[in-house]
Amino acid sequence: MNALLLIALGLLDAAFAGFRAYAGRDGRIRKRQAALAAARRGLTLGVPALLVTAAVAGGVLLGAGDRGDRYTELDDAASRMLLVYAPYVAVVLASLGCYLWGNFRISTLAVVIGLGPLTLLRPFVVLAGAVAAARESLPGAAVAAVATAGVLAVEPLVHRRWYAVPV
Repeated sequence: MNALLLIALGLLDAAFAGFRAYAGRDGRIRKRQAALAAARRGLTLGVPALLVTAAVAGGVLLGAGDRGDRYTELDDAASRMLLVYAPYVAVVLASLGCYLWGNFRISTLAVVIGLGPLTLLRPFVVLAGAVAAARESLPGAAVAAVATAGVLAVEPLVHRRWYAVPV
């Protein structure tokens, strides 16, 4: 179950990474289609990163003498990651909700004190989750390291591939 939650977070993060790579590069007023395309581009690179992580986790499980114990160890590492990510995700989603459904002042406030600073903190939160996963498990550390590299690579790769030149 923890792995499924992390996969869902990874996919959501990849879509947002695609959007962040695009945001601010287009002066058009109506840019919903372009924003959705940017999110799809993030997923285009995020899904392979998640598949590589799943392959590493599968290899760790297959190489274990006792797969049940190894699965429990990896699930505990995933649980520790979620303990780090859950508060961050809750605040981001609350800020996003205020941005999307609040009036103009609330939307602006959500960006200035919520989404902007949280975007700057994101790499540190991702790394803190990896450290939490690695704290008690070398196999968990290996899977977390691959996942962290994949998550942190999506946005720069989307930017470099599709948005190196302003729209």
